[in-house]
Amino acid sequence: MGNWWKEFIAFRKLVTPMIMPVVFWVGVAIAVIMGIVTLVDGARFGSARLIVLGIITLFFGPVFVRVLCELVLTFFRRE
Repeated sequence: MGNWWKEFIAFRKLVTPMIMPVVFWVGVAIAVIMGIVTLVDGARFGSARLIVLGIITLFFGPVFVRVLCELVLTFFRRE
C-alpha cells in the first residue's frame, strides 16, 4: 500500500487512465438512453426528424464517446 501511495504522490501512477473505462461506459449508457428517448418521442409525436435523430444518436453516440475518451487518454500516454 505504501509503494502505491509513493508512486501516486510522485505522479508516476496516473489516475485518469484507470477512470476512463468507467467514464466511457457511463457515456455510452447516456448516449443510448438519449437515443432511445429521442426515438420514442419521434414515434409518439409522428416526427420523422426525431426518429432519424434517435437512430443516429444510437449508432454514433457511443462512437463519439469513444473518440472523446481516446482523445483524453492521448494526453496521459507515456511512450
